[in-house]
Amino acid sequence: MIVSWNWLKEYVTLDMPVETLANRLMMAGLNLESIDDVEGDIAVDLEVTSNRPDCLCHVGVARETAALFERDWRLPPAEPATTGSPVATAVQVEVAESALCPLYTARLIRGVRIGPSPLWMQRRLKTLGIRPINNVVDCTNYVLMEIGQPLHAFDFAKLNGGRVVVRQARGGEKLTAIDQRVYELAPGMCVIADATRPVAIAGVMGGLETEIGPATRDVLIEAAEFLPMSVRATARRLNLHSDSSYRFERGVDREFVDWASRRCCQLILETAGGQLAPGVVVAGTTSRPAPAPVVLRLSEIPRVLGIEIPAAEVQRILGVLGLRPQPGPRPDTLVCSPPSWRRDLTREIDLVEEAARIHGYENIPENAVVPLAISAPTPHDRLVERLARALVGAGFFEAVTLSFVNAELHALVTPWTEAPPLRVEHSSRQRENILRQSLVPSLLAVRRQNERHGNANAALFELARVFLAAEPGNPAAEPRVLSAVSGLGFSGLKGVVEGLVDQVNHDLRLEAVPVEGPWFAPGRGAELRLNGARLGYLGEVSDAVRGVLELHDQASFFELDLGVLEGLARFSPPYQPVADYPGIDRDLNFVLDEGVSWGELEQVVRGAAGPTLAGVQFSSQYRGPQIPAEKKSYVLRLHYRAADRTLTTEEVDAAQKQVVEHCQAKLGAVQR
Repeated sequence: MIVSWNWLKEYVTLDMPVETLANRLMMAGLNLESIDDVEGDIAVDLEVTSNRPDCLCHVGVARETAALFERDWRLPPAEPATTGSPVATAVQVEVAESALCPLYTARLIRGVRIGPSPLWMQRRLKTLGIRPINNVVDCTNYVLMEIGQPLHAFDFAKLNGGRVVVRQARGGEKLTAIDQRVYELAPGMCVIADATRPVAIAGVMGGLETEIGPATRDVLIEAAEFLPMSVRATARRLNLHSDSSYRFERGVDREFVDWASRRCCQLILETAGGQLAPGVVVAGTTSRPAPAPVVLRLSEIPRVLGIEIPAAEVQRILGVLGLRPQPGPRPDTLVCSPPSWRRDLTREIDLVEEAARIHGYENIPENAVVPLAISAPTPHDRLVERLARALVGAGFFEAVTLSFVNAELHALVTPWTEAPPLRVEHSSRQRENILRQSLVPSLLAVRRQNERHGNANAALFELARVFLAAEPGNPAAEPRVLSAVSGLGFSGLKGVVEGLVDQVNHDLRLEAVPVEGPWFAPGRGAELRLNGARLGYLGEVSDAVRGVLELHDQASFFELDLGVLEGLARFSPPYQPVADYPGIDRDLNFVLDEGVSWGELEQVVRGAAGPTLAGVQFSSQYRGPQIPAEKKSYVLRLHYRAADRTLTTEEVDAAQKQVVEHCQAKLGAVQR
């Protein structure tokens, strides 16, 4: 926001050097970019944060100046004279999309004479880098920079039917804007139309066909409020940005919409002549619900800032900022009502910040004693730390990749959902504009880059969000996942996951259910489950995916839902004494049908072996000439142990016999 020094004097007394003002504004949150001399005026360029749209105008900066230097600020009068027939007899306004346009107002000035605006107005606009056009358009720009409310002037004679309709664009509609470029409109975009066609892109830019020209005699002045998200989406989709869209995207003050309209009409009457029709055509709601009062405990100021600010000074600061402080229900409290232009003030801490920045951050000594409390890590923090430490110990390196991917990369691995991905439409995201639904494609791309730089077989992991649906606040729509890629085979990587699960809860047992997918090599993919809940996916990468990425080495991956792990985590397991009695290991070798999985075999073995079975371990798998076709053999090791005695050979033999019998009966297993 560029501020004209001469212009700012209209609203607040400036009896300090410009450098002093700029420094105080900077210390209060309006960062100074530059101070330049522009044809006898001084242009002060300030960086305004997105939560302070009230400072995107001279009146807003004047309010800040008044608070910082204990001055009064003033608002120019806006009471234009009217004459003739009421505006409602000539103008009709219809808002078909009230959600996109909560308020639309129109005034009509007849008999203007288009020409250059006064030199004083031209000079002020030039200081801000705005090119003067004519007296009517310059007045709309002047009020925009004065109060922060965008306005638009239509040549009323060119509005078919004398109507203004605020609606969504229809498929196939186009508009030639005042920048003389043709824009293709799309449903969902809010447009201003007359009886037959669009004449402006709401909140962004007006149309060429209805712009003010030398022959214009009757002018319709638009002052409105448009939904910020709608304006932002339209401006980005069309790659069309303006001073108006910049302010509408951040929100305008509805309480000043009518003031801006009257102020603009007053300036037009002074600079272009004409007659203002009595009244105003209003569609929508002219006022917002009053913001909830905020209670400030004065004791919070020294607690948060470490210094005392006198109560009278706090009241003065809040009062000049428009908060109207009143004594609260308890001693040492103030009840404040945020003004319409400060919708960002909703909490007590916001008021503490206002008191601090106006009082001056530089007045807070570096050695101020601020009470500190040690924060405890959350269960999620503890889980992430434990998993990351375990993976680093297993030889993996942590990676950080972008949340946006291109369509080709996104399509490689999408195990979580079949829903279409979320996309953004922005000039800076023409190619990589998809919010990823899996971290795996990005990690595989990093693995490929490592291969190209001679770093073969990179093992990588990442902890981040994936985006499955447009439901902010719903954890299922944006789950946090842990993903890893490596050169390990299926069983090796499954062992890594089992180690991670063991780090989270020793009593959990990982279940792998075979699944197929174009990203898995045939027969080498699985869905992972814990206590019946889907934990994630694991498998070896298919040749097709490796071919797209030009990966030379074999690759595998897993992706786990951290929400499932967090819900089952037990960071302080109960004490278990070391066994006093020795255990006994026995091996079994079964020939099974090809369709029998290790998980099915393990389940039958555990159910049959009895209470002395302490563990089942996979040893090896074999297919070959020694066994029939369509068959495979599994070698497994069973560990038996009793807590109160040494097991006898007879007890273990009996348990082994039960295992063999159950595997034969339920799985058709043949013992080798």
